[in-house]
Amino acid sequence: MSTTEGDLTAEHSAEESVKAAVEAAVEPPVKPPVGIDELLERVRQGLDRVEPKDAYDAAQAGEALLVDIRYAALRDRDGLIPGALVVERNELEWRLDPQGSHRAPEATSHDLRIVVICNEGYASSLAAASLRQLGLHRATDLAGGFQAWRAAGLPVTF
Repeated sequence: MSTTEGDLTAEHSAEESVKAAVEAAVEPPVKPPVGIDELLERVRQGLDRVEPKDAYDAAQAGEALLVDIRYAALRDRDGLIPGALVVERNELEWRLDPQGSHRAPEATSHDLRIVVICNEGYASSLAAASLRQLGLHRATDLAGGFQAWRAAGLPVTF
């Protein structure tokens, strides 16, 4: 092989490598679909889920912010957790991002311990994982949700 042929082969190889790298950056490989049960299991592996009494004690001690993401009809029907910040799920990230322009006054730091509460403890796991992606590394959720809170005999107001 002549020097010119070798140079062309090396140049072609380099071009192909660059092209492959650009394509990978532009079009990342598609991951296989995952069902909600598997996603929930994966998400929960990264959370230190809290039992109702522990969440109550932490909130009473000023060590955690309870955040109720249940929709209005459930809050009207079942009541509220005294002292919990009510934030609709579709506003959660905007209201709790300490750097956000629409943050709630309670969203003071990325170190804030947040316990997200939904009705039965499913949506809150996904919501807590989303908050962790924002850097709220202590976000978690209430195991069993509001229904477990109420079943534990903890305070509820109407």
